[in-house]
Amino acid sequence: MENLLIVFCTFPDADSARQIGTLLVEKQLAACVNLLPAVESIYRWEGNIETSTEILAIYKTTEAVFPEFEKSLSEIHPYQVPEIIALEPTQVAEKYRAWVVDQTNA
Repeated sequence: MENLLIVFCTFPDADSARQIGTLLVEKQLAACVNLLPAVESIYRWEGNIETSTEILAIYKTTEAVFPEFEKSLSEIHPYQVPEIIALEPTQVAEKYRAWVVDQTNA
């Protein structure tokens, strides 16, 4: 059975999140992406504490395509160090699992 992954990634604005999300779905590297507007991020960057409003993208993909997903996202992401965090869900409805697998198989 193919393992699904939920991938979190933040973006500086809705346009870049939408464009990249659409591209990854078109390339069948993600079955779906949810965009959550206006998350506040607090982090250390280059020695300073920063606060920014970002867009959180939540991708649904598979372990099989994750290496290409990560490579593509890293190459086109506007951040120098993009947040790409993949989690494997322990429980997934079988119909949804089958749909994600079908959508990420070219």
